[in-house]
Amino acid sequence: MTVSSPSTPRPRPRSASRTAAAPGPAAAARPGRPGIVELRLSAFAGHRAAVLPLGPVTFLAGRSGSGKSTALRAFEALARLGGGAVLHEVFPEPVACVPERARPDAQRRRGFRIGCTADGPEGPVRLDVAVQAEPELRVVGERLTGGGQVLLETALRDPGRPVVQAAWHTAGSAPVTRGPLPDDRLGTALLPLRVAGRTDGQRRVLAAAEQMVVALRSVFPCDPRPGAMRGPVPLGPGRLLRGCDNLAEVLWRTRTECGRRHARLVEAARAGCAGPVADVSAAPLGDGTVRALLDRGDGTRTPLALLGDGELRYLALALVLLTGPGVLEVDPAGEVPAALQGLTVLADGFDRALDARQTRELVRLSAHVGERGHIRLVGAVGDATATAEVRGTHGVTVVEMGG
Repeated sequence: MTVSSPSTPRPRPRSASRTAAAPGPAAAARPGRPGIVELRLSAFAGHRAAVLPLGPVTFLAGRSGSGKSTALRAFEALARLGGGAVLHEVFPEPVACVPERARPDAQRRRGFRIGCTADGPEGPVRLDVAVQAEPELRVVGERLTGGGQVLLETALRDPGRPVVQAAWHTAGSAPVTRGPLPDDRLGTALLPLRVAGRTDGQRRVLAAAEQMVVALRSVFPCDPRPGAMRGPVPLGPGRLLRGCDNLAEVLWRTRTECGRRHARLVEAARAGCAGPVADVSAAPLGDGTVRALLDRGDGTRTPLALLGDGELRYLALALVLLTGPGVLEVDPAGEVPAALQGLTVLADGFDRALDARQTRELVRLSAHVGERGHIRLVGAVGDATATAEVRGTHGVTVVEMGG
């Protein structure tokens, strides 16, 4: 991968992309909230030896087929594994993740490798996972490292047993502790159940694992579906779904919960929607459902059902960026104070159906919330106009895919 800045190109061997980044994106995550600052696709679908640096706001740019969606799929997979999901739930079609030209070994085994780095109070912590896709799906190796030291390492020793042999740093009477872990889950997410935390070494392992898991768990993949957003929706808990189908329900909840954020949403709607906008609201219909409306300020209230796809996607993405884990359908770490938790939004097709003005406003909004540190964004753009827009925005990291 070739990593470059706007001023001085710096080649790096075996490139899958190149990057133009604002100064010091990784350092922004460290003052409190853990965040993923690097995604590694060592061997995953069409990617080999790809290293994608991630800032508070990152856009993957490139033509169709350059691997943007694949990279976001790998990020989401790591997030789900960090939340404790089992492999077959995360990879329902694991063979599709195997590099196309990967040949099986003598035992007919093929697989893939992905990893990431989480920065935070413990400094950079690396996680690398090797998954066997054929002949059966299982984790065959995992490594968690911090400060140049291996804190957890697993390996498949006996293919006939559904476990991997794990060794984690102890620094007590024995340098490491060994034991079996299941081969269908991420070992890092299981460490709090296995490590007592009695020695300095064990506490270090737990702190590193917690930082990684917290960084991965609060991830919200978002792909608004305009067709599902137009109709009335039932009232419920008011947590936004990944397709933003229940946008009206969430507006009903958030409009009264935080006046300042709602005012920002109205400003965004005014900038990205056609015609005058005085308010964005939701109205009950008397049958337990609500519908979303744009108040035009002259007594006219336009149902969102009448808006175009671009306007609906624009409003949904703006709402996502202006809220947080308490409003979105994510799995925040309940044992961690809210002030130390962040949210990472994954937005494939970020610019889909948007015009240049809408893209510009959303990119600016992304950069603004990214500066505050509690929301991170990794989006994918393909349109040439959108790519030029993100390249010209201060505080945004751009990763050129397929270069």
